[in-house]
Amino acid sequence: MRKYILLFFFVVGCAANVAAQSTAYLFSYFTGNSTDGLHLAYSYDGLTWKALNDNKSFLTPTVGKDKLMRDPSICQAPDGTFHMVWTSSWTDRIIGYASSKDLIHWSEQKAIPVMMHEPTAHNCWAPELFYDKPSKTYYIFWATTIPGRHKEVPTSESEKGLNHRMYYVTTKDFNTFSKTKMFFNPDFSVIDAAIVKDKNGELIMVVKNENSNPPEKNLRVTKTKKIKKGFPIEVSAPITGSYWAEGPAPLLVGDYIYVYFDKYREKKYGAVRTKDRINWEDVSDQVSFPRGTRHGTAFPVDRRVVDELLK
Repeated sequence: MRKYILLFFFVVGCAANVAAQSTAYLFSYFTGNSTDGLHLAYSYDGLTWKALNDNKSFLTPTVGKDKLMRDPSICQAPDGTFHMVWTSSWTDRIIGYASSKDLIHWSEQKAIPVMMHEPTAHNCWAPELFYDKPSKTYYIFWATTIPGRHKEVPTSESEKGLNHRMYYVTTKDFNTFSKTKMFFNPDFSVIDAAIVKDKNGELIMVVKNENSNPPEKNLRVTKTKKIKKGFPIEVSAPITGSYWAEGPAPLLVGDYIYVYFDKYREKKYGAVRTKDRINWEDVSDQVSFPRGTRHGTAFPVDRRVVDELLK
């Protein structure tokens, strides 16, 4: 009997090791003023990230009045297709969209008119993609300021008039979209929401408290079981430190959840992680990113995807 027990644990251990070896991670990001487009980096451990394509762009933006490609968010569909949305302008009522089978060759870019029905909407910032497997539905959510729409929060003079909330649309095919609705409406100005699905099925959303007087500029967490029910507006205490952080990119790596973020005042990237989903450890001194990395998305892929990109 002891022999069979040992054999069982050996097989399970080998299976886990093979699964770990077959998974790699990609990070989509922009650099500089974001006019050159999509950049990609890869990692096998969630700590060391290396640029692909010699840190040159994979896709140059063509939509939006400013033709930017900031905050590229990529989500892989069940059929293997990669869908991407991004911020196309500082002050626009659309977001950019394109798709790819291999992250090299991309579809024609198009504008999704998510806030065209709101004539005073100031912006559509940092759209994110999340695929809800039970409903086979994609959620696209982003931050918008609509003057006078929400309770004002104390702001600094430089950010006067900016009071963001999260909105969303859903789609199953990226051709037809639901009506735009409120996604997350806390009692603070909020931007840069991003969701990761935990091993137990719980959805963990990281958001930035954008309040500026007194300045918050930190990342916080809220959780739900089902995205359709929404997320509680009561959020955690800050999971980041005294520095200013934005652009959270959560990623499940083994037993850890990592949250990578842009330390934008210091012009470098940082990270925190948690194993118990309660206490967060700052591991900024353990991660490395390509020079110039700015706000993007971290996502798992089959290792063969990275092998092809490295070619």
